[in-house]
Amino acid sequence: MLRALRDVLPHEQFVYVADSGNAPYGERGDAFVQQRCAHITQQMRERHDIKALVIACNTATAAAIEGLREQHPGLPIIGVEPALKPAAQHSQTHVVGVIATQGTVSSSRFAALQTAHAAQTRFVVQACNGLARAIEDSTRPGRDAAADAAQIQDLCQTYLAAMGRFGAQPGQIDTLVLGCTHYIFATDTLRALVGEQVQLLDTARPVARRTFSLLHATGMLRKPAQAPALTRPAAW
Repeated sequence: MLRALRDVLPHEQFVYVADSGNAPYGERGDAFVQQRCAHITQQMRERHDIKALVIACNTATAAAIEGLREQHPGLPIIGVEPALKPAAQHSQTHVVGVIATQGTVSSSRFAALQTAHAAQTRFVVQACNGLARAIEDSTRPGRDAAADAAQIQDLCQTYLAAMGRFGAQPGQIDTLVLGCTHYIFATDTLRALVGEQVQLLDTARPVARRTFSLLHATGMLRKPAQAPALTRPAAW
């Protein structure tokens, strides 16, 4: 997500917060996610005077974005949702697979999104418990890379097998939506399992373009001469 934002907004300054001590959010309750999002947003405003906020997590968007918008009415807040709309538009078989966390697929926001695009498309939805955690853990220092890769492979294989057949033939899933921002780091594994004919969709670039549009519309887009591009982790 950050890479896409920097590509689309090369002159902006970014403050990146990874709540690694509590991530991933996908298997936590809404109340916990809402509390963490409220705390982080307040800290970002007080310590870094942010002009916009991108919630780079599907679960956090589903659980907390409406509350955050009420709490911070003057702050543009951009959320992340599984790419069901573009998937429905591009699928040739009209069968779309969606993998996401339990928190995302159980949310009313996801249910409404699915209903809105279900007229011509059948969505095969799979909650992938443990996958985001396995991916998150694999990034920590001192880990056994081979063991982590094997665990991610096993989880991906198990969940994809439960969804049905992938391919370009009628009735097969020809598009797979990555409904968790962690899953992009398992793209190679997922690609090997579903085959080259299946389109993999994530939301990084659409979210980056939406952020650009909001900043441009509100006159907050940083111009090239104002400052160099910079990304820094937040200090807590």
